Amino acid sequence: MDRRSVGIVMNGVTGRMGYRQHLVRSILAIREQGGLTLADGTVVWPEPVLVGRNAAKLEQLAEQHGLTRYTTDLAAALADESNEIYFDAQVTTARVAALRQAIAAGKHIYTEKPTAETLEEAVALANEAKAAGIKHGVVADKLYLPGLLKLRRLVESGFFGRILSVRVEFGYWVFEGDWQAAQRPSWNYRTEDGGGIILDMFPHWRYVLDHVIAPVRSVYAQAATHIPQRWDERGQAYPATADDAAYAVLELEGGIIASVNSSWTTRVDRTELVTFHVDGTEGSAVAGLRNCRVQHRASTPKPVWNPDLPVSHDFRDQWTEVPENDVYDNGFKRQWEEYLAHVVADAPYGHDLYAGARGVQLAELGLQSAREGRKILVGDL
Repeated sequence: MDRRSVGIVMNGVTGRMGYRQHLVRSILAIREQGGLTLADGTVVWPEPVLVGRNAAKLEQLAEQHGLTRYTTDLAAALADESNEIYFDAQVTTARVAALRQAIAAGKHIYTEKPTAETLEEAVALANEAKAAGIKHGVVADKLYLPGLLKLRRLVESGFFGRILSVRVEFGYWVFEGDWQAAQRPSWNYRTEDGGGIILDMFPHWRYVLDHVIAPVRSVYAQAATHIPQRWDERGQAYPATADDAAYAVLELEGGIIASVNSSWTTRVDRTELVTFHVDGTEGSAVAGLRNCRVQHRASTPKPVWNPDLPVSHDFRDQWTEVPENDVYDNGFKRQWEEYLAHVVADAPYGHDLYAGARGVQLAELGLQSAREGRKILVGDL
């Protein structure tokens, strides 16, 4: 059995997502299972190189997980020929320059999104990677969630008949930082630092809707900064200049209407932090991160509006849970495995930097729509 070691420069692993989802639950998890076994029997063994700005934090992480390779010198890590892949989980404002540096060094690219702050930069990155002949991928983690995998199976089976509409509800209350520490970094709430919920979440909604329901064709968005002042990690007050909530109506191919609410200023009254409610002529479904419930046309109750009488039943009890019928691994890990197989064995991979650019496109048009107060068509790149 052949073993192929692949050096991976992992930039931004001291951050929440870079550390928890990409290092621990993906790369280290692949190593713990003995590597990734390809169809021909080759075992891919990821060798992470931890990169960041804080040497002490990198050393602590390396020691904690039994790793030996870490550095604050990105150029040196990229110059090492044993490192074949560059991964980026930095703040958005630092991403483009680092990705360009990695492309120039001839490394394959795998990156968090958004890939850039503007569509022009996102497309330029994709073109540069294509010209360099390297393989490039963008994280599309929500497509690997059990709830959305079940929902996609329903769509592909024709369960809904003709799909009419989609309602996406996402969000939770992020504390302001004065009397309770915020659950998200303060840069998320400063436009000048690449923050804002539209730039953060609209790239997600683009690939989810495109791949699970239908391609996005237009956007009308209303952005809001509901909390104008927050407190940072040092307890210092700062003005929140970025949008912390967005309310959008998207038209999808086939005339499907998607209403998408994204908010860091809402208190949760849902079964999960995000839900996708799809209505069709033959049936409906509500999917979350893990679960998916359905109601078929033949079993749809007949509600009658009567505000004079109390409701005597729970509407949610009238839905049926979609069975698991599969084993669901961590979505970030699954996508890492697909990308590694793409790099080593040229296996198919559908989420490249052009897909990332489409996500940035929707965010950019959403912000434009919010500024101008009008519906904007989403053209093909």
